[in-house]
Amino acid sequence: MPIIKLSQVIDRPAHEVFRVIADVAKLAEWNPTIKSARKLSDGPVGEGTRFEMVLAGLGAVPHTLEEFRVNVQARYVPHWKVNSGGHRFVLTAQGEKTKVEHELEMNPKGFYVLMSPFMGMMGRKNIKLTADALKKYVEGQPRQPS
Repeated sequence: MPIIKLSQVIDRPAHEVFRVIADVAKLAEWNPTIKSARKLSDGPVGEGTRFEMVLAGLGAVPHTLEEFRVNVQARYVPHWKVNSGGHRFVLTAQGEKTKVEHELEMNPKGFYVLMSPFMGMMGRKNIKLTADALKKYVEGQPRQPS
């Protein structure tokens, strides 16, 4: 299945946007597609951090945080037998604003390949909901120091 892409500009510096994306334990506070989230691994958040999201309609899905480059990029990678892929966030500073490029890759496996058209529709809806919620949440927070 192709990668679903969406770009947006958030009226906050990259470090503020990245801070929200990287705080995997608080994903459900702002993302309406996630019912709950919790960090599973010890230590600070970074490359390889394990976490679990309970996704609406799909249940608990373990993930790892990959492609972790502070204030630049992060990717949530699911680990389950139904689907592989992930949600990549690429941040580009534009002065006090940040361009966020979302890339959602969904590769259904086994029987679920038959559900590809439905998964594509669901993916496009979810990436839009996530992007809108990220913008609203970040812009609604007090500005943070660098």
